[in-house]
Amino acid sequence: MSKIVEGLLYSESHEWVKVDGQVAIIGVSDFAQSELGDITYVDMPAVGDEVEREGELGALESVKTAADLYSPVSGVIVACNTAVEDDPSLINADPYSNWIVKVEMSDSTELDSLLSAAAYAASIEK
Repeated sequence: MSKIVEGLLYSESHEWVKVDGQVAIIGVSDFAQSELGDITYVDMPAVGDEVEREGELGALESVKTAADLYSPVSGVIVACNTAVEDDPSLINADPYSNWIVKVEMSDSTELDSLLSAAAYAASIEK
């Protein structure tokens, strides 16, 4: 059973979002990291890059496969987690403490299209 954290929002593509004012802190879910296996590389955008909701945000590579990351919200990248860039296995160890990017949202109403913890749990049980 994958760990799902209450109070976070989730995308259908398995990214989680923690909202801090106008900033969306984004990472990947426990389900996603467990499906990928041992993550060996994180490709992320640069600070200042603009992202669109459901547009490519970067990628994760593992010993099994590679998977694109998609932005759950539109906005500008304001921070990248260099710790996970340097040591991608941190995502496997604790995907909810090891965020990937922070996005200053241009339209916070996009959060309404994301899933609650309960709805995300139901979606991955299918």
